[in-house]
This record gives sequence, structure tokens and C-alpha cells, in this order.
Amino acid sequence: MGTSPPPPPPPDDSGPYPWSAPPPGQGRGGGGQVAGRLGGRWRRLFAGILDIVIVGIISSPFTYESFSTVWDADKDIFVRVPIQHTFLAALVGFLYYWLLTAFWNGQTLGKKLFGLRVVDIGWGRVGVGQAAVRELVAWLLYATCCLGWINLAFILFTSRKQAIHDIAARTLVVDT
Repeated sequence: MGTSPPPPPPPDDSGPYPWSAPPPGQGRGGGGQVAGRLGGRWRRLFAGILDIVIVGIISSPFTYESFSTVWDADKDIFVRVPIQHTFLAALVGFLYYWLLTAFWNGQTLGKKLFGLRVVDIGWGRVGVGQAAVRELVAWLLYATCCLGWINLAFILFTSRKQAIHDIAARTLVVDT
């Protein structure tokens, strides 16, 4: 009997940069590899601003203010207290980023318009759970005073242009 051919060599990840794209067909995403470069910081900023505007428009019906009547024991009267309904707006925003990133080729509307997409660290498609972790970490940091700004500032100082939420979810933002 003949001998079978030797197995293919392991992928060479000793490229010039640690974020070099893997060979075709390699990586966690199967066949959905991205060949290209990391997304530019300015385009990422403008895509983010556009997404914030879109989320603001979509969630504006949920950011209404209503009043509740509560008893003020000190004054011995009922008082109207304004209640801001921001939880629903935050939920709409989270769902916008998470679902579009997970199910629309790693892109929100802003990223699509500016030629960017989110991929996993192996340059494959982002998974549903991975996109959820990315957005959950981002939203937790944004909800905490000043940590949202620190999260975004990481893009300026990391070689892979990753924010903290990208590092936590093991994702990159790349050109399409």
C-alpha cells in the first residue's frame, strides 16, 4: 500500500505583526476570514458618532419623562416626582449594537457606512456570545463615570487599536 501524504504544516503565525491575517480557511470563523487591515481610528470615531445618533433617534420614544405621586412625610402631602425612563433607551441601544454586530456581518449601520467591521481575534466572524460580551463590557464602562472615556482612549495606545471591550471580547475592528 502507498503511504499517505504528510499532514499540512501548522499555520504560520510569525507574520510581521501579531495581528496578521491567518491563512485562508484557518481561524475560528471557518470560511469567513477577513483579509485586510485594522480599521482607522478616525473612521471608527465617526462610525461611533453616527451609531449614537441612530440609537438616539430609535430610542427617543423610550426616553420620555413621567411623574409619579409619592407621599412626602416631612410636608405631610403628596408630591409629584419626575421619573426618567432611560432603562428602555439603554436596552434599545444595547440590542442595536449587539444584534447588528452578531448577525449583520460584524457591522452596525455606522460601521457599514464607514467601511468597518468587527471580527474575532483570529479574523473570523464574531459569535453571538462574543458580541454580547463586547457590548456588555462597553455599556458597563460607559455607565461608570469616566471609565467610558478610558475605554475609548485604549484605541489610541494599543497596537491593535483595541478598546477595553475589544480586549475583553477578543475582537478587532477591521476594514471591510
